[in-house]
Amino acid sequence: MEVKRVVVTGMGIISSLGNDIDTYWEGLRNGRCGIDFISEFPTDDLPVKIAGKVKDFHPEQYGMDKPFIRKQDLFTQYGTAAAWQAVRQSGLCSGENIDPGRLGVYIGSGIGGFEAQYRETAKMIEDPSGQWISPLFIATMISNVAAGQISIKHNAQGPCLDVVTACATSTNSIGEAFRAIRYGYADAIIAGGCENATIPFGIASFANAKALSRAQDPNYASLPFNANRAGFVMGDGAGALVLESLDHALERGAGIIAEMVGYGNTCDAYHVTAPRPDGSTQGRAICLALEQGGFDPSKDNLYVNAHGTGTRLNDVAETNALKCALGDFAPKAHISSTKSMTGHMFGAAGAAEAVATVLALRDGMVPPTIHLDCPDPECDLDYTPNVALRTDLTIGISDSFGFGGHNACIAFRRYDG
Repeated sequence: MEVKRVVVTGMGIISSLGNDIDTYWEGLRNGRCGIDFISEFPTDDLPVKIAGKVKDFHPEQYGMDKPFIRKQDLFTQYGTAAAWQAVRQSGLCSGENIDPGRLGVYIGSGIGGFEAQYRETAKMIEDPSGQWISPLFIATMISNVAAGQISIKHNAQGPCLDVVTACATSTNSIGEAFRAIRYGYADAIIAGGCENATIPFGIASFANAKALSRAQDPNYASLPFNANRAGFVMGDGAGALVLESLDHALERGAGIIAEMVGYGNTCDAYHVTAPRPDGSTQGRAICLALEQGGFDPSKDNLYVNAHGTGTRLNDVAETNALKCALGDFAPKAHISSTKSMTGHMFGAAGAAEAVATVLALRDGMVPPTIHLDCPDPECDLDYTPNVALRTDLTIGISDSFGFGGHNACIAFRRYDG
């Protein structure tokens, strides 16, 4: 079987830092914090009052009409908007420059329609007869509906999957799309993830699980690799990439942003929420992606967009994983956690961070880990504290670790033709 090269021809983003690629990247480069006090609902009785909420989102700007907007949960709207941007940039048009049966959608969500689920459950509690439950509830709540709706909008009749691996969801989605194109099952796939979990129910759930930072200052709350860290900050949004076979992209004259070169996928088989402390299984996922990508420590300048959640256990385990994977090269790698600026976008995090990785390669710019004023001695690698670094990057990876022990890592190279 012929193994095809895979490239990125389009990207889209919805995030607390901005709802288009240029605004998002400007925020990351300049260390702007998208985390703020929650204003969308009352937080007086909630233990957490800050999050990386999406701001100034107008779904009609992304090809959605009023009936669609009225019926869909925000997670689907976010995913639809990110996909619309990515497809628009790619120039793909089903039936014109790509066979509809060769265009796929791999858009995942870790939780799905959380808001719809909460709203309709409240109705059922109020009236156990269930007569007021929306007939659209199931088709609004299930996590695969975003991928389905995006497929409809873009007439993508090829492979369509909703990967659900918690915080690794969209990294796995992109990785599996890469494999499908690499081995000839599709010519192009819209891949990524979307999430809208920052609702009162979500805040209470994660706070009671002792996972969230209870910081009062939104500008000093998401603190990856910082000794003062005390949990992650919730965030919402979506990210999407159009992955395409190099042959197909060249044939239609598409602009190529980067090449995707590797994917690793492992499981900790250790604990349902805590990462494997020694980083061995997470490190193996990183190794797999780098090996496929032809990583050469003697020649490559590596950027790592870290999972970097700001939880006590994750940051140390990830540091150990990078040391397992990179060995003596680990201190030379340029690493940062963009969650310090966006918060943790759950099922959308990997896609948003893949976008950041591609942009870092494109521009030779490592975005910073902001607020890193007191590094944890156990997190002793170069996490690019506070200020972006300009350097000639050749390869970049983005890793994600999810509840259930799911580990995923994807690798990209700068495309030089």
